[in-house]
Parts: sequence; C-alpha cells; structure tokens
Amino acid sequence: MTLSCFDLGERMLSVEEALAALDEMAPPPLASELVPLAQLCDRVLAENLLSPIDVPQNTNAAMDGIALSWGDDAATDYRLVGTSLAGHGFSDKVPPQAAIAITTGAPLPRGADTVIMREQLREYEDAAGNRRVIIEHAKSVKTGQHVRQAGEDLERGELALSAGTRLGPQHLGLLASLGVAKVPVHRRPRVAIFSTGDEVTAPGEPLPAAGIFDANRFSLHGLLNRLGCEVIDLGILADDPQRMMKALSAAANSPETAVDMVLTSGGVSVGDADWIKSALETIGELGFWRIAIRPGRPLAFGRLGSRRVPFFGLPGNPVAVMVTFLQFVQPMLRRLQGQPDWRPARLWALAEEPLKSREGRVDFLRGIYHCDKQGRLRVRSTGRQGSGILSSMTAANCLIEIRADQTGVEKDQVVALQPFNELF
Repeated sequence: MTLSCFDLGERMLSVEEALAALDEMAPPPLASELVPLAQLCDRVLAENLLSPIDVPQNTNAAMDGIALSWGDDAATDYRLVGTSLAGHGFSDKVPPQAAIAITTGAPLPRGADTVIMREQLREYEDAAGNRRVIIEHAKSVKTGQHVRQAGEDLERGELALSAGTRLGPQHLGLLASLGVAKVPVHRRPRVAIFSTGDEVTAPGEPLPAAGIFDANRFSLHGLLNRLGCEVIDLGILADDPQRMMKALSAAANSPETAVDMVLTSGGVSVGDADWIKSALETIGELGFWRIAIRPGRPLAFGRLGSRRVPFFGLPGNPVAVMVTFLQFVQPMLRRLQGQPDWRPARLWALAEEPLKSREGRVDFLRGIYHCDKQGRLRVRSTGRQGSGILSSMTAANCLIEIRADQTGVEKDQVVALQPFNELF
C-alpha cells in the first residue's frame, strides 16, 4: 500500500519533491540522554545550554607584564609592590603611582585598569632597595590595553550553545571552560544495514566467477559511523523474495535491535531479481521509488512494521549508494539527531572544463575543487562518471551538482558543488 499522505508510488520525483516528502514522513527527533563530556564528540545537543558562569570569571591580564592605573597624567617610573599570578591573585588594592607584576591569565587587582607587556619595561632597584620599572614608549600605552574583561566571552545566563549543535572538539573545550561535566544529547540512531544479491560476496571469501565483493555495506558502515550512528550489520541477503520479506520484517520489528532505520543496497529496480520494492509493498508501506537523479534513480523509501521504521532501499552501484545516502538518508538521520533544518553545504565554482548532463534530472558528478592563483574556486570532474567506478569517489573532494533544467555546463560557467567535509 502507498502512504496515505502521498500518491507518489510510480511517479518519477524531482529531487526537491523527494526531499519534501522525506521531511513530511520523517519521525520526530530521538529522545535525549545525559552523556559525559569526554563522550560527546559528534553528538547533537538536545537543549539550549546557558553559561553557568562569566567567562572569563575574573577580569584578567592578556599579557605578562605589569598592572597599574593609567591616565593622562600617568608617569613612566613605577614602584613594584607585589605580584599577581594565574591562580594566585594580588589581594590588596594597587596604590597610586605603583604597579604589580602580573602573568597572563592572572586576575587584575583592584586599583588597576591596564597591563603593559614585559617587552616594554626596564626594571631596576632604587637607592632604598625598592624594585621599580621604567615604561619605554609610554606614549603608545592606552588605558585598558591587554585586559580581558570578566564575561567578555560569555556572561552568566547567556546562550552558550544552541540545541541542534553537533558537538566538535571546539564545543567540548567550551563546555569544559564552563565547568559542564554532562549535557543532554539526542540518542544515537540505531541503523540496520544489509546488502542484497546472489552475486554479492563478503570480502575475504573466495570470489565466484560471476561475483562481486560487497563494497556497499562497508561504505554505509563508514558513513553511518561518521554520522554518529550505531550500526546493526545484518550481512548479505540472497535474491529470494521470501527471505527478503522475512529479513526486512525482522530488522524492523525485533525488540532486541529496536532500530530507528533500515538500509539496504541493491535489488530496487525493475529487473527480474529485484525484490526490495515488492517486499516493502507487502510488509510495509511504500512512499516512492524513483527519483530524477543520476546516479541513483532507483531508490525506494517507505516504512516498515507496526513501528513504521523508516526504510531506504538504495541502488546497487557503489557510487549511487554513496550519492543517494548523502542527499536523502543523511538529512533524515540528522533530523532524528535533532538537526531538522540541515541541508548539504554548497559552494560555487568555475568549471575548468565542459561538464555533460541531461535536462530533466539532477546530475551529481564526482569533482575536485581548488583555488586558482587569483583566489577563485575552480572545479573539474574526476573523469569517467559511471556509477560503478568507485575509484572516482576516492579521487574526489566534492560532488558537482548540475540542475535538472541544465543540459550541461560550459567551461568557466559557475556551477554548484557540495564539498566532502564531515563524512569523507
């Protein structure tokens, strides 16, 4: 049966229509859990985080040198009356016409408003045995220089990180600077994957004369890991309709795995041995299965079992698997992780060569982009663009996106590209 909110089944969808349908059919974000700081990298923040403290907590020195009060009538010769160290501040007020030695990060004491760096100082001892400093190039000194104000980075109660932020090393450093030991993040999606086809052989096994090694499952495994998913690897399934239905049903309904998504590769088109589409229609609900895209036109999407688990039947060719994962599976997984508005980043570059396409479909070519001597972004294809040429993905650093209303791209024409950033 088809999904009640769509009548899409046999119609060829544009990329935009497919993305809109996936947005409407996507489940809500996964529940949140408290996770310790050291385990947060690549997790997605489930709630806005407000700063519990001022950062920095104290007004402090940005340079090693001396701290003093500076004004229009400031002198150039000062008596040193103490020291402020990081972690050990100067507790008294700095008297007029006096200064204290201070190190980077040390609290600025009362009575001081300016720091003068050590390289601008000449220290000596006067006749009474007092330590003194002479300020060289005093005319260059400005009131308030080399001072970090309390709360100038973040004030107490200010928004530090927004819900939906995918936490990287820089975010972990910020959380640590706030003294935050745990934060709520969305649960990691559990994704079941398997490959299909009598010809598909696991790496390490003898390769039959008519066989191919299973590349797709391992590409998907890597992509899912990079996205912070938990992968349930169900291996390779032969071309048998009953086994297909049993495997899909078990993947969606097993209480032991309780997966949030099921992915297969192969078996989606109209060949005699392509069973995924019909199996999905029998045990679940089919949303759509054809998209005007190259590579990757045969892509089935639907929902499985009573839990209505999202299902993607990806194409069989290895490049098509990765392209369709990036364009369609990735946005839904990010939505599950609390990033509902995520879309692939796009840059604009000049084509270094003519690029072939066909009107009526979006073409994604494997490309290599770089900056020329004038600082302009330029891009070229990796060469042969067959959807089975896996080496073209290893040579590429982007996908070149040619719109459905274009018949190709001329040399030096502006074209969109999607850089391989986080996942490759």
